[in-house]
Amino acid sequence: MKPVYNRILLKLSGEALMGDQDFGISSEVISSYAKQIKDIVDLGVEVGIVIGGGNIFRGLSGAEQGVDRVTGDHMGMLATVINSLALQNSIEKLGVPTRVLTAIEMPKIAEPFIKRRAQRHLEKGRVVIFGAGTGNPYFTTDTAAALRAIEINADVVIKATKVDGIYDKDPVKFKDAKKYKTITYTEVLNNDLKVMDAAAISLCRDNKLPLIVFDSLKEGNIEKVVLGEKIGTMVL
Repeated sequence: MKPVYNRILLKLSGEALMGDQDFGISSEVISSYAKQIKDIVDLGVEVGIVIGGGNIFRGLSGAEQGVDRVTGDHMGMLATVINSLALQNSIEKLGVPTRVLTAIEMPKIAEPFIKRRAQRHLEKGRVVIFGAGTGNPYFTTDTAAALRAIEINADVVIKATKVDGIYDKDPVKFKDAKKYKTITYTEVLNNDLKVMDAAAISLCRDNKLPLIVFDSLKEGNIEKVVLGEKIGTMVL
């Protein structure tokens, strides 16, 4: 089968990397992601990735514990770089060339984010992992994912989560929660559905960038999404 998307932005949550652990990175989970990413690269898909840092540190959580918000957000950005390097290592073990580009310059370990450089890496078949969020406090990695997707002219943002789509209420707490197959960005904002933060949703809506939310813990689902199978929820 032929992929329906040529270039994607994959958003991974830091929390998902924990697996069954309370903290850190599960080697089993990160290896599964790396294999799924290799599978879609082998199909000819150009892959950009933004990964969160919640498995190590979250700025908002730090603020609740008395850490200055700006300092906490910078700590969270560094956590995303740790995750980016770990994912890069796992992907390259499978023989897929990978580059980490960061919004905060740290030339000893990663390249600085430059739009044209990122696009060139993608054109050459390299997986590009965008670390350190947007480089600014008060912006989440969801916003970074939307921003980078627009900058690299991605066809779609695919957000990997622990649930199989978007529901009208928390499906873990409410058995009668209704899953959406498709929904508009305006409906997401009006109903305050916690898919991505409002800034990310607005960016996607204003730039007519589709978003797919799906369960990434089921191996093979990333490939199914890029092949156009109707899993998860599509936001338009």
